Amino acid sequence: MAEADTTSEVQRPSAQELWEILKQVMDPELHMSVVDLGLIYEVMIDDNGLVTIDLTLTSPGCPVGPMIQGQAYHLLTQVEGVEDVEVNLVWDPPWDPRTMASDEVKLMLGIW
Repeated sequence: MAEADTTSEVQRPSAQELWEILKQVMDPELHMSVVDLGLIYEVMIDDNGLVTIDLTLTSPGCPVGPMIQGQAYHLLTQVEGVEDVEVNLVWDPPWDPRTMASDEVKLMLGIW
């Protein structure tokens, strides 16, 4: 009798699913999602379950940067299929809410 195959492929979340989860990360000063603010530049997941996020802050001296990075890390490490998370803080391109924020955020911030 043949031995049953006990290995199963781990289901990894898609980058789009991870973007949706990241909408829960709020900028504690503006009380808006970092995704809607346009602070998340890229989200990738590899075949080994390593998620890499490139994010920026509203300014280089933003005092809540570590808190935002920690929120993103904590949320994504709880997702089934995610083995580790690397949160990279990037400054290029510089954040510009006029072009990077959602229409809803622009309205809330009075940007048009």
